[in-house]
Amino acid sequence: MRRFSCKQNSDFLTHLDPVTLNANISSETQFIIAASANVGKLKEHPPSSYSLKIHNFSQFKKSTAFSDHKYKSRIFSSGGYNWRMIIYPKGNQKDNGIGFISMYVEIDTASLMVFTPPSDVFAELRFFVYNKKENKYLTIQDIEVKRFNALKTVWGLQQVLPCDTFINPDNGYIFEGDQCEFGVDVIVCPPLTNWEILSFTEKFSDSKFSWAIKKFSELKENVQTSKSFSMGGKKWFLKLYPKGNSSANGKCLSIFLYLTDCDKPKADEKIFVQANFRVLDPLGSNHFRYPLEKWYTEQTPAWGWAQFLSLAGLPKRYLDKEDTLKVEVELKVVSATKYSST
Repeated sequence: MRRFSCKQNSDFLTHLDPVTLNANISSETQFIIAASANVGKLKEHPPSSYSLKIHNFSQFKKSTAFSDHKYKSRIFSSGGYNWRMIIYPKGNQKDNGIGFISMYVEIDTASLMVFTPPSDVFAELRFFVYNKKENKYLTIQDIEVKRFNALKTVWGLQQVLPCDTFINPDNGYIFEGDQCEFGVDVIVCPPLTNWEILSFTEKFSDSKFSWAIKKFSELKENVQTSKSFSMGGKKWFLKLYPKGNSSANGKCLSIFLYLTDCDKPKADEKIFVQANFRVLDPLGSNHFRYPLEKWYTEQTPAWGWAQFLSLAGLPKRYLDKEDTLKVEVELKVVSATKYSST
């Protein structure tokens, strides 16, 4: 068993925990995960972001001695950003990679400067090494999303395969003389575009609205409508049915709290309301109270009660000497939602 690892240092920013690999490669070969963020196995699917095929690996390895022992690929695009794949054929000695093939991905810093301030780019990485013997790709997937930015431009694996395993033709990574293939997939996580922020207002400068309905006993209209009032960032009004609405059968007072047209919830919007409704006792000792806790939506821009208060005892208990009925609504909580446009 051979051990793979990857760590973070000042030269390359990596983050891979130890994993082990069975040296006897087969079609079912896969990494044995030991508290690791990496998953590796042989797969048929080739890389889709970038592939580097090398004809004469021995000469390739020698040539990197003149470029800090690494080879940087041509720039390729993925997810709207430019990248390079970096190969260390003898391993990255600055990152504990000696004796292994080391592979990294570097983001082109010019891609980061498109936004002000420079943006963070989150990407998933998959590294590939072709195995001709199995006609599959050794694929190492890091399940942790990597964060690229101006300070952290490189992420990767410092110990992909032991060099001895890689260069042995019997294992299938070197084939047809001295050929090999490396690859990478860079899957860029798109920026967040759909969101909502839900908040609740619990403190109001004036949380109560009072409405005095004069000459209540003489009202002829079926419904009374209050003036509009602002509270909790919304505009509201009350509707009161002195003899009850169609559901009250003339036996109960009906009352409802409406949002004005300009503040009605739009499609898929909702507003939570917690309120207290009161019919005030003129003597101030026995108010009739009922709580409301409801979500207002496009389909239900009003809530209340068809059978709020029995009309039988209303005149005696709740009308003052001037035949005035006083109604009060107190808002306790009103929600608000900010959301992305679609």
